[in-house]
Amino acid sequence: MAAPVPLRTDFDGPTLRRSAKVTKDAAQARRLLALAEIYDGGSRSDASRIGGVTLQIIRDWVLRFNARGPAGLISGKAPGNRPKLNDEQRRALAAIVEKGPIPAIHDVVRWRRKDLARWLLEEFRIEVDETTVGRELRAMGFAKLSVRPRHHTQNEFELDAFKKKFPTELAAIQGKLPEGTEIELWWADEARIGQKNKITRRWARRGTRPSAPSDQRTMWAYIFGAICPKKGKGAGLVLPYCDTGAMNKHLKEISLAVDPGAHAVLILDQAGWHTTPKLTVPANITLMFLPSKAPELNPVENVWQFMRDNWLSNRIFTDYDDIVAHCCAAWNKLVDRPWKIISIGMRDWAHGS
Repeated sequence: MAAPVPLRTDFDGPTLRRSAKVTKDAAQARRLLALAEIYDGGSRSDASRIGGVTLQIIRDWVLRFNARGPAGLISGKAPGNRPKLNDEQRRALAAIVEKGPIPAIHDVVRWRRKDLARWLLEEFRIEVDETTVGRELRAMGFAKLSVRPRHHTQNEFELDAFKKKFPTELAAIQGKLPEGTEIELWWADEARIGQKNKITRRWARRGTRPSAPSDQRTMWAYIFGAICPKKGKGAGLVLPYCDTGAMNKHLKEISLAVDPGAHAVLILDQAGWHTTPKLTVPANITLMFLPSKAPELNPVENVWQFMRDNWLSNRIFTDYDDIVAHCCAAWNKLVDRPWKIISIGMRDWAHGS
């Protein structure tokens, strides 16, 4: 019969018992008390009785204790099964998800988990289920997000050029202002809110189809909204028409919201009522126009989505006055949350962070 493995000599029974008394790990305390019995002259059988385990496990505890001391008696997390994908395969999966499917090749217009599982099988001969694909995607930072429409004739080079030239354009505007004038970056846009309202997603039990009220009437109003993300400010109006007269009123409202002595650079799209020479632009505002068909450069688009999802969708408007009342209430809620304007509106390419 093999001789028992001796315990390390820099500990003793009383020391282990004191450690067992103060530890909050019940399993570690039991193991410490079992080994303390051996230090005090007890047999390995006595230690196995105290620990409630076999002699082989007592031997394993001794080896762990000799190697790492009391910390070696803390239960570690089980390593679990070997991952199905290695780092190279995860990078390939992330790349194809970001690129999106090619309908003529992959026969789908958006990736589903089962499509990606099939792609992994064809590409790497690895068989995984949909749950594993979803877990891998979440671990890499992916999530199912709502998609915002992008114009099919959009020129991506114009978007990149606009971002690159933005600091230069801003410096040119700054150079025309009195020395020391602070520039505030504002974005503006309009949203039509009407009785034919949006229906958004909502939480419901699996297997059910939640419902929401829907109106087919066509009365509407327009929210003219502008935000200054860096300062968490907003300036808005709810008006019946979207035209030059309405835009002039909105420019006056924005002008009043600009800090005294500061100058606003108002960034907006090239709608006709934004570019017409009939506009009366206040002295403390300079207009800067986005490239055509590039709404994703305007954070107010995200403001509209937030307001619709949280305050304006899934409801019936009785008449025009009711539309105006709800639009005003929603905009005022947003303005009362400057941290939300900052969160939604800040853009690294514009604010230099």
